Amino acid sequence: MDIQDLVGNFLGANAVIILIAVFLIVSVLLGVRIVPQAEKHVVERFGRLQKVLGPGINLIVPFLDTVRHRISILERQLPNARQDAITADNVLVQVETSVFYRIMEPERTVYRIRDVDAAIATTVAGIVRSEIGTMELDEVQSNRSRLIQRIRESLANVVDDWGIEVTRAELLDVNLDEATRAAMLQQLNAERARRALVTEAEGKRRAVELASDGALYAAEQEAKARRVLADAEAYSTGVIAEAITKNGLEAAQYQVAMKQVEALTKVGEGAGKQMIIVPAAALDAFSEAFRMLRGKG
Repeated sequence: MDIQDLVGNFLGANAVIILIAVFLIVSVLLGVRIVPQAEKHVVERFGRLQKVLGPGINLIVPFLDTVRHRISILERQLPNARQDAITADNVLVQVETSVFYRIMEPERTVYRIRDVDAAIATTVAGIVRSEIGTMELDEVQSNRSRLIQRIRESLANVVDDWGIEVTRAELLDVNLDEATRAAMLQQLNAERARRALVTEAEGKRRAVELASDGALYAAEQEAKARRVLADAEAYSTGVIAEAITKNGLEAAQYQVAMKQVEALTKVGEGAGKQMIIVPAAALDAFSEAFRMLRGKG
């Protein structure tokens, strides 16, 4: 064997070794898959689902297994969408929505739905129209949080088959057409005018009630005063009657004299300068009253 044969044999053996080394290196490169933290990889073997690779280092069978889909598991936001809806009281509204979701099971997402974003947007539009159709306009505007909750629940039930989790669903705005806005403005102004008239009427009614209460209170107080005066006069009459019973004619004359003195005193209390002509009988009454007073004393 000459030198050329030895060199050829050596090169041939090395070539085989080199080929085997290259094959091993390629096999390792194809069999080892490093998946980023925010992704999941779907592996197929001969066109069928084999497994899903999670974040980190994963091993697959080289030349047989293929990473067919690389799916991001980060939260996604659909573009804000507007859709028309009709409320239960036949008012046309335009609703703006926003949806956030995550792909939780990529094997279900890639094999059950082609365009995830379009499917979710269409589903949201249908759910919004359906839910608003069961509510009146006032209820839509005042119970927006309850409407959002109902949309989330309905959407979660639909997208569950796609391996998707809806993290947030927001109702951003509810707009009305110009005709409806003008009608609502007229209604609002009419309601304000009605409330003003009701308030004014209530004020007048309350004033009348207070005046009536005041008059009633004054009448009650006057009646009480009259009852007290009547009781006092009755008591005085009783005392006089008792005095007459005990003292006879002298007590009666004394009472008459006192009444005459009181009458003349009131006449003298009049405003301005006056001249009072007193009859002789009146002077006798004064004298008699003073005499009786001294006698009482």
